[in-house]
Amino acid sequence: MRIRTAAPIALAAATALAGSLLATAAPASAARHQGGLHFGVVQYDGPGKDNRTTKSLNAEWVDIHNNSKKKVQLKGFTVKDRTGYTYTFGSYTIGAGKTVKLRTGKGKNVAGTVHWNRGSYVWNNTGDKARLIKPNGKLQDSCSWKKSTQANKGVRNCH
Repeated sequence: MRIRTAAPIALAAATALAGSLLATAAPASAARHQGGLHFGVVQYDGPGKDNRTTKSLNAEWVDIHNNSKKKVQLKGFTVKDRTGYTYTFGSYTIGAGKTVKLRTGKGKNVAGTVHWNRGSYVWNNTGDKARLIKPNGKLQDSCSWKKSTQANKGVRNCH
């Protein structure tokens, strides 16, 4: 009788242990990107010369992806760099499975693209960190990079 009652307990313990091992084996970034908002790609060093033209400033951008099954209102969310430059979203809804591109320069906000409307660059080509912060001040996601090189061409895939 003991073997019969011990077997289900041993099986349950083994299943729980396997589940916890699988949960700890997955990288934290994978768990973070399974649902909700996250950075996709960052173009921190736009192609061409940094000459502060609107074209050059808008070649610097971050993508924010909504990987959830519901639309999300971004009002009050902020994007910040290491030095404290901050963009605060106004009323903007990102659809389920959609991406919004936040460009550094000036321009008209349209579906899928918003503009920081800055006259100078935000993201450092020598390394920086983008942070997506919820309206309550809690970190939603972050993405960091090191120096721009020929190999990465100033692009960081944050997935």
